[in-house]
Amino acid sequence: MEKKITNTEKETQGKNCCGPECCSGKNEVQSPKAYQEKSAEELKNIIKEKYGAIAEQTSSCCGSGKIVDYYIMKDKYDNLPGYVAEADLNLGCGLPTEFAGIKKGDTVVDLGSGAGNDVFVARAITGEEGRVIGIDMTEEMIEKAKRNNSKLGFANVEFRLGEIEDIPLADNAADVVVSNCVLNLVPDKKKAFSEIYRILKPGAHFCVSDIVIQGEMNSELKRSAEMYAGCVAGAIQQDEYLQIIEKTGFKKIEIKKRKKIILPDELLKQYLNENGLKEYKENLKGIFSITVVGYKS
Repeated sequence: MEKKITNTEKETQGKNCCGPECCSGKNEVQSPKAYQEKSAEELKNIIKEKYGAIAEQTSSCCGSGKIVDYYIMKDKYDNLPGYVAEADLNLGCGLPTEFAGIKKGDTVVDLGSGAGNDVFVARAITGEEGRVIGIDMTEEMIEKAKRNNSKLGFANVEFRLGEIEDIPLADNAADVVVSNCVLNLVPDKKKAFSEIYRILKPGAHFCVSDIVIQGEMNSELKRSAEMYAGCVAGAIQQDEYLQIIEKTGFKKIEIKKRKKIILPDELLKQYLNENGLKEYKENLKGIFSITVVGYKS
């Protein structure tokens, strides 16, 4: 029996306080090391801390869980079938289900599933005949997603604690893998795409939205824990990103959607002085959200 979340429950969901003016970066402690110099364990701890705090508070970017304001990056979900407001923490940079080619009865895996936003949208497409599995490494997010699903009563939706570099699923398990603004946070991106390849059935495909860059990013931004958790400091060059996918063995790789992300000066000035801001604009050609698909041979 499927349950519906009531209007009263929707009204009491966590609300976002943020425009850029709401969240000041003044109290942020920057690491002396750029993200490339941190160990994988250090990077994962940054993500667990930031996103765990987001899951437990009523705002998506202020207070102890403050990260770069995702309203800059996100696409709107609220017009989609299956949308659950309580599961939407404004943490995405695209709409992977739009190009995922999900069919009735498919087994869909969402990597970095958060509170369940893309999982519930995918479930509306795959229906009762299908299965949707959300994977996240943050315990607080898994618990929040499970609470959301308990209100909906979906028997064919589950959430598992696990890391993308070691996905807790058997080989050849999925028809479609989706992910929204998460793979750029994974320290070992080659291993992440290798795991995606492993769990996909032969001929199956992935569709992920992610952040990439073109040009050089300031070292000050690379040292920022907030910018890393906000999917900026950990983004790699677009060409390198696509090469990783290709070298993993995927075929028919295609960018379905690409949009430029503009970080406002008022945000950048929290991390950069005037010279740094000038260098940023001269050296970084752009930060982009791409939605890309690839097929397992």
